[in-house]
Amino acid sequence: MKKISTDKAPAAIGPYSQAIMAGDFLYASGQIPINPATGAVEAKDITGQAEQSMKNVGEILKAAGATYDNVVKTTCFLAEIADFAAFNEVYARYFTQNPARSCVAVKDLPKGVLCEVEVVAYIGK
Repeated sequence: MKKISTDKAPAAIGPYSQAIMAGDFLYASGQIPINPATGAVEAKDITGQAEQSMKNVGEILKAAGATYDNVVKTTCFLAEIADFAAFNEVYARYFTQNPARSCVAVKDLPKGVLCEVEVVAYIGK
């Protein structure tokens, strides 16, 4: 196993890694909409927060030598299921290969954010 990290995505806010390579698979921790340059959640609505979360995922994928097209599974957490359609509009621009996905509403997310996205990517031959 190999830890993957980049300063172009938010640092872990707990005892975990941004991502782990295990064989040909990358397992990325959930990304919330923190701007890594400022360490702050800047967007207030689901569209802006989803956009930042997707960018954070992309930077971790890039650090592992992958792209959104390598993603085989996503897990998406929403603070409000009413944000499902708006979240999907942003999500669909990034995950054009339509990986497998789970999307659930949860009671709370870290730092009071509106969404979190984690991915599993295949980086083998």
